[in-house]
Amino acid sequence: MPWSWEGAVVSTEAQRGSAVSATLSTVWRERFGDRAPVAHELPARFPERWVRFHSLPGSKRYATDAFERATVLHRHYLVLTELFAGREVFILTSTFSGAPHPPPRTRFDVRINPGAVRWRSFLSSEGTDPEFIAFTHVYAAYTPWRDGSLDRLLSAAAQWRTANVMIADGGLERLYHPYDGGADVLLADSVERNVLRDRHADWLSVHPSGM
Repeated sequence: MPWSWEGAVVSTEAQRGSAVSATLSTVWRERFGDRAPVAHELPARFPERWVRFHSLPGSKRYATDAFERATVLHRHYLVLTELFAGREVFILTSTFSGAPHPPPRTRFDVRINPGAVRWRSFLSSEGTDPEFIAFTHVYAAYTPWRDGSLDRLLSAAAQWRTANVMIADGGLERLYHPYDGGADVLLADSVERNVLRDRHADWLSVHPSGM
């Protein structure tokens, strides 16, 4: 079935991937300039729009039983649905290698972000020793938000089996970064941030920095 982006009919998967990548690049530049898509760096750049929620009571980092694993997913989905219900979202995942061109995605990477296309690659660390040169390869999918659709991805992030995950609306005004222990959330402005923060005050860190 043809797929539409902003009124333009896209008839093949290759065209769809190209459209996703091009549109994401344009919107990212408008929002974040030349900054690389590194999720954990965004809170420091936009502190007035940022809030961090912890995934388990007492700021416990990793779930150790089925009840806690369900709690982690419940908290993620509750906030994600508040942010993105009725919208389409970018789902960004990353792989890492020692070369600028990535190897084929593993079965695991495909399962946590099916249908994603490579958006961009960038040098994420460097040194004189080639063993310490690392590249990040970011893959993007664009899909309607569906509550309950990201169990594999959210569980993998919670277990630190994947990193640099971002879920965002089409305009990149709202961005959700799940990690092992919680999630960083960027909202459209400080007012929206405060409303969301107060709604889930029991999930906040007790540290003054909010980390």
